Parts: sequence; structure tokens; C-alpha cells
Amino acid sequence: MKYFDVHCHVFPDGVAPKVVASLESYYHEPWRRKGTVADLHESLEEARIDKAVFLASATRPDQVRNLNNYLASLLGPKVICLGSLHPDYDDVKGELARMKDLGISGLKFHPDFQRFAIDDPRMMRIYELLPPDMPVLFHIGDVKSDFSSPKRLAKVLDAFPHLRNIIAAHMGGYSVWDDSWKHLVGRDVWFDTSSTFFKLPPHEVKRMILAHGVEKILWATDYPALSHRDGIAEARTLDLTEDQFELIFHKNAERLFGVTL
Repeated sequence: MKYFDVHCHVFPDGVAPKVVASLESYYHEPWRRKGTVADLHESLEEARIDKAVFLASATRPDQVRNLNNYLASLLGPKVICLGSLHPDYDDVKGELARMKDLGISGLKFHPDFQRFAIDDPRMMRIYELLPPDMPVLFHIGDVKSDFSSPKRLAKVLDAFPHLRNIIAAHMGGYSVWDDSWKHLVGRDVWFDTSSTFFKLPPHEVKRMILAHGVEKILWATDYPALSHRDGIAEARTLDLTEDQFELIFHKNAERLFGVTL
């Protein structure tokens, strides 16, 4: 089996311990790995992962340029990167062009930490400028905030039907999966499996996968939330066929990102 993880957070060595501690405090869950570049590559090698998407989110507009430079420096044969924009960043069009020149494949947004609603008018000007096929991954769902609600993403899907590669992380609604069922399941949007299995039992995850469509499901670990070995093991708790696992573990992501493993 080949493996393509579409959701790996990575942080510079100097800030990784602080960021991971902050994430553990916010989510009230232990994170299994360190979040550094070296530790991420170690986790990938331990599980023999074929390809992975590295990502990060700028919490201030002045971080955007440097963060995208940092992500571009991590690109390699096994690494794809999703860059960052901020709703208050001035030169969106220019940064999108620069990201393309840097080799960055798409965007990652974390509305709760970046402090914007997915359907915020400030974001609409960004969506209007995005290429139709660009992968755009959103953190979706949080009981503490409405910024990333599945309902808000549904509004964006309605307003921008040309955006064909939106990824709704955490099966479309971390900790609010009832809302994912109501607003996103069955729609033309990708789901990733990150940070889902420890909250939902396998039969519920399987039910959602089959209802949404196996061909629209992407395997993801949410590293450093857990290791890649553990990510494979938790996905394998699903009662699916090998052909279905092939789609989820790598073939869907290959199609999305236009690569062949």
C-alpha cells in the first residue's frame, strides 16, 4: 500500500515546543509528536509514507510572506506545501503569483486561529482570485467557535462553485459532525480524515465516508497530533475493502494534486 498524507503541520524548531503545548492546551488532547521538520521526516520514514503535504497558517498579515518562504524551503521529492494568506493581507494577487513561483501548491486556512469567519467579506476577495483547481484546505468545526462552522463553508461553496478542490478537514467538522452531515456530506468537496477517529467510532466514520463518497476522502494524520504509524493503524480500524483503502490512502490525493506515486 502507498500512503499520501494531506495534512501535516510543521513549525520552526525554535517555536515548535511552544506551539505544540498551546495546541494541547486549546484542544485538551495530548499531541504525540514534536512538530519540528526533523521529527516530521522521522515519522514519515518510520511509516514509509510516500508523500505528504506540509502546511501552516499565518495568524497575522505580516507573517504571510516569511511563512510562505519557510514552507517553500521544505519542498522536496516527498513534500508538497500548502501556503498561507490572511484576510487582512494587502497584496493577495501578488502573493498568489509569488507562491506559484515558489512551488507552493495551494492554501491552508485555520479560521479559528486566524480569527475570521469562513464567509467573512474580507475572505471573499481572496476566493475570487483563486484558480479553480487550487487545493484549499480549511480547518472545519469547533465547539468553541463558529468561525469554521460547516454551514459557513457551505455558503462559500454556493458562492464560488468554480472552486473545485476545497478540502474540509476533519471529515467536514471537528467536534460538530452533526453539522457536517447537515451541510457538507454529499457535496462536491473533499473531506480529510484527520483528528476524527479518536472522537468518532469506526462505524460512524465509515458511515460518513460511504455517504459522502469514498472517491472524495483523503487520508490525513494532523501530524503532530499523532504519528504516521498510528495514523495508518487508526484508519485500518475501518471495515473497508482494499480498493477503498487504495483510494483513501493515496489515489484520491494523487488525483487532487496531479501526481503519481
